[in-house]
Amino acid sequence: MTQQLPHRKPWRCSDGKRAELPAIVWGGVKGMWILDSVGRDGVDLWYREGSVKCRHYDYDPPFYLWLPDPSAYHEMIDALGEQYRAGTCTFRTLSGDLSGFSVHAGRSVAEAIEQQTCGDAQLFNVDVRRDQRFMAEQRIFPCGETGGSRFSPDFPHDLRQVEIRIHDNPVRSAICTDVRLIHERTEVLQGTGQSVITDLFSLLEAIDPDVILMSQADLWMPRFQRYAGSRGLAMPFSRTGKYRRMDSRSYWSYGRMEHKDAALIPDGRVLIDTDQSFMYREGGLDGVLMAARLSGLSPNLASRFTPGTLISSYEVYEAVRRGIVVPFRKADAEKVRRFADLKEADRGGMMFQPVAGVYGDVDEIDFTSMYPSIIVNSNLSPESLGQTGREGFLASVLRPVVLLRRETKKKRKEDARYAGIDSLLKWMLVTCFGYTGYKNAKFGRIEVHEAITRKSREILMQTKDLAESRGFCVLHGIVDCLWVRGTGIDDLCAEVNRMTGLFVESEHFDWIVFLPLNDGGGAYNRYYGRLSDGSIKVRGIAARRHDTPEYIRAMQQEMLALMATARAPAELGEVRDGVYRVYCNAVRNLPFAPLPSLAISRRISRKTYAHRCIEGAAVRAYRDAGVDISPGMKIRYVVRDARTYRVDPEWTAERFDPSYYRGLLDKAWKEISYAFRWDGNDVCGEWKAQKVLESLHSAGRQEGYMPER
Repeated sequence: MTQQLPHRKPWRCSDGKRAELPAIVWGGVKGMWILDSVGRDGVDLWYREGSVKCRHYDYDPPFYLWLPDPSAYHEMIDALGEQYRAGTCTFRTLSGDLSGFSVHAGRSVAEAIEQQTCGDAQLFNVDVRRDQRFMAEQRIFPCGETGGSRFSPDFPHDLRQVEIRIHDNPVRSAICTDVRLIHERTEVLQGTGQSVITDLFSLLEAIDPDVILMSQADLWMPRFQRYAGSRGLAMPFSRTGKYRRMDSRSYWSYGRMEHKDAALIPDGRVLIDTDQSFMYREGGLDGVLMAARLSGLSPNLASRFTPGTLISSYEVYEAVRRGIVVPFRKADAEKVRRFADLKEADRGGMMFQPVAGVYGDVDEIDFTSMYPSIIVNSNLSPESLGQTGREGFLASVLRPVVLLRRETKKKRKEDARYAGIDSLLKWMLVTCFGYTGYKNAKFGRIEVHEAITRKSREILMQTKDLAESRGFCVLHGIVDCLWVRGTGIDDLCAEVNRMTGLFVESEHFDWIVFLPLNDGGGAYNRYYGRLSDGSIKVRGIAARRHDTPEYIRAMQQEMLALMATARAPAELGEVRDGVYRVYCNAVRNLPFAPLPSLAISRRISRKTYAHRCIEGAAVRAYRDAGVDISPGMKIRYVVRDARTYRVDPEWTAERFDPSYYRGLLDKAWKEISYAFRWDGNDVCGEWKAQKVLESLHSAGRQEGYMPER
């Protein structure tokens, strides 16, 4: 029989009074709203009760150890008992109960056990964050009142916010001299570094905010700390004067190198780096707060973690809340399989290649959160594969998140306030699939990953067959989307819902352009088109890519805005002269473009390059400017001379290579001009590129806006 995981001693509040466990840890206080949590020497919970207060709990939980033959390690067990109060216990894993030991020690001891047992030991709850574990065991969570639901998109808050916009560049400036502080009004702070910092610190202390939204916060905070220390100033970002430090690191994620800057995290306040936080950019403050609610992490951490780390943290919180221990290392390595079986199982998602061209009256069928919905509907989890009648852990924990995503996706159409939460949920659910196959995932297994993709291929094929049986023409398909032409799209979506058990929605395109690959075939992920509400949806083109210079992005966005006035492919011809004029003006004005608008933003993958290239030259230019470079960092540079691979960091650029940027303009124009090379009355019409371009060229010469080449 599984026994309750032992607690060495009762939790005590900072006033010394014993807190009841597990239900009344709050001592009868109602309406407590947790703002921040710190797992340092116990657990500190910062909560709003009129003002922001802190309550400390003595809490030092053990990790758990299982050995295949404890008698073989009796000396180690005796030493653990003497030094770390190790005792026997039974604990619940994802696959069942295990009898082992509880050890009151930290990660270094756990790693020493691994080394001494040559990997035979299985360890659990070693790296679960202390404050997260405490809240999960107590069934409480941040950013919400006690007793409420974590899965509600409606959680009002009255947090006092302040926004700090620093216009200096932290890469080249030791201290800031130009700051905007926005609270009830905008305060402009300009002058010497000493006066600006002194005024900024004074304003923050007077306002006493709960949330600080700050540009490049993680780069500026260490500079503020050094400056304050050298001047004897008190840095007011933390309510205790203490800061937790997150080290910088570079890591691979989804095939590319990423980088996180070091961060100083204050106690008792939420500090969000508005430039570097992906979750804030996508979800805003409400998205960050929802991530904290789901994962049981402080909003400070939720704003700095990736969607994959957040969904993994959510699974960890749910496991601890349910009394399931969390493995330190995965012990279920992939089994040896025949090559033919592996080839059959590991095939990824299904895609149908489109025929490049312009199409009118197209509907996009989109499966909402397809992969996590498959996990839920098919009950896919490492411990439930091949079993019936047992609900899997992954399926059970993802079900409420999937349902919440469906709710927010509907609500955001009527109320923009839900857009941030919906975006946050979308990214968390997107990455939950990838983590099922991640080698270090706490609750992952490659066979689950393969089962998900296999089911998704079947669903997409079934949907394609159903659409074609109803007279639709399938133009394109990629993993969880289909583009079709035909009538009766609502009936088709309803039938797909019934057939698959998944939730699908449709978007109508008045026209859509599928761009070609170099070989003439249709590109899978490069298209743009006009939706029925008059907006333009783009994927994969210059206006969408992060590395596109702003000057070129603005040109393409202006073109697309003109094209949005065309309600059908046949009407595109009516705007092509105006669109072409935008291109000509951009070429003509290129020599006068502001240098910052020509800066290219790239995420570097390495510190050294074996071959000469623009990116390698940019890395050298940053290093020559005294900037410490790490793989995964984003850099911004202007190309001075492409032929000799000379580039300048954005802040030192004084000139640029006109021919290089003209090439980028032409490439962006080519993506747009493709829409005018087709007969708008017939999607399968003849290719008319040369004739159309010649007529445009002639018209441009006559009107005087065609640039010389």
